[in-house]
Order: sequence, then C-alpha cells, then structure tokens
Amino acid sequence: LWADGVYLGAGPDDERRALLVVIGVDASGNKHLVALSEAMAESEQSWTDLFVDLKARGMVHPLLVVADGADGLWAALSKTCPDAAQQRCWVHKMRNVLDKVPHKHKPATRGALREAMDAPTARATRQLLANLARSLERDYPKAAARVRDDVDRMVTYQRFPQAHWMHLRTSNIIESPFATVKTRTNACKRLRTGASATYLVYALLTRLTGSWRKIKGYQELRTVIAIRDANALDKSHAA
Repeated sequence: LWADGVYLGAGPDDERRALLVVIGVDASGNKHLVALSEAMAESEQSWTDLFVDLKARGMVHPLLVVADGADGLWAALSKTCPDAAQQRCWVHKMRNVLDKVPHKHKPATRGALREAMDAPTARATRQLLANLARSLERDYPKAAARVRDDVDRMVTYQRFPQAHWMHLRTSNIIESPFATVKTRTNACKRLRTGASATYLVYALLTRLTGSWRKIKGYQELRTVIAIRDANALDKSHAA
C-alpha cells in the first residue's frame, strides 16, 4: 500500500481538510484505489479509522506500507496492521533535508542523498547517510538531524526484490496521479464542502485508473507473497 494525506481547497475558508488516500497493488501487479476518505487532519485517529474500515471491508494485512513520514499514520498502522513493513518516502526525506541547507550546498547534498538511496544494500545506505550527517553536523546541525531521522524506515524497501525498489522508495504512485487531479481541483478555486472535493477527486481518479500500468517486476510479487505466507506458517507452528 501507498498512503498519503492530500490537502485541497475545500470546506469553509478557515478550515484545511485532508483527503486520506490509499493506493494498493495486488498480486498480479495491478494498482487499485483502495481508500479515499475526508478528514480534518492527518491524525492518528483519522488514519486508525481508515485502516480499521479497510480491514472490515476484507483487506488482508499488507506486506508493506509506503508513506511520507507523518507520525499519526505510522502510529495508526502499528496498531491496526502490526505485521506490515513500513517504508518512508525518500522524496519527502530529501525535501526535509534540503530545506535546511543553503542553496549553494543543495546540489551536493541532493547527490549524496540519491547515492544513499541507490546503494545496493541497507548497510551501505546507512553508512552513506551517517557520512552525510557528519559532514553537515558542524555548519547545518538541523539538516544533519533530518538526515539521521527515521533511518530504519528509509531502508525497508531493500528487503524486497530490486525490480520493485523504484516503486517502494517513494509515494510517487499517489503523487503522480494527484498532479493531474490538482489541475482540475485548482481550477475550481475553492470547493464549498469536503464532500464535494471527495466526489470530484474520486471521479477523476476512477477515470485515471484505466491508464495505470502494472508495477515493474510484478512477476516477482507471487514469490514475495509465498515467502510471506511461509514465514507466517513457521510462526504459527512455533506458537
């Protein structure tokens, strides 16, 4: 699953509502819009309600959830889907780090982050991030802190087949279709109610799903699922 909160101009002028979005990929590699829910904020309770609803609708525990790093989402996920692996979006990570360095150092810092993201192993990624944090520590301690933040969730994708990495490192599977959606919603200036925004976005996304492609390396998904099921069986025997 990929999960994110998207903010649109909807509701009263003094409110900023979010649409909680979940897109999933099935065992055949096909993407699906799994959930679209209006919320006042990306709070732990809002995300908990959404995941509880998904389970009530028949969703099995996901293998992996990719998100942007919102604490409320991770807390809700840990409670409702404790066996799901968690991956934080590298694009959001990079934005957070680059926001804390001056313009002249952005290209080198961006390059170091991309090198860490593209490293072949989790151990190599951790080492490269540690090196970058040390190089930033003296002059840009806030940037160094952002580099060190949540490293465990930055390397989860490396447990999966390398063919899937480009999809698992970021929440682009949500951000890409929403770039198209926002061109339409922005033209509306402001939607009077949250429900209006939800209906419009649902209609736009439903139309876009017809052009969604399978993820790369989808042939390996059944192997991943078989390994997951075998591990689950081993745990049940051990219990």
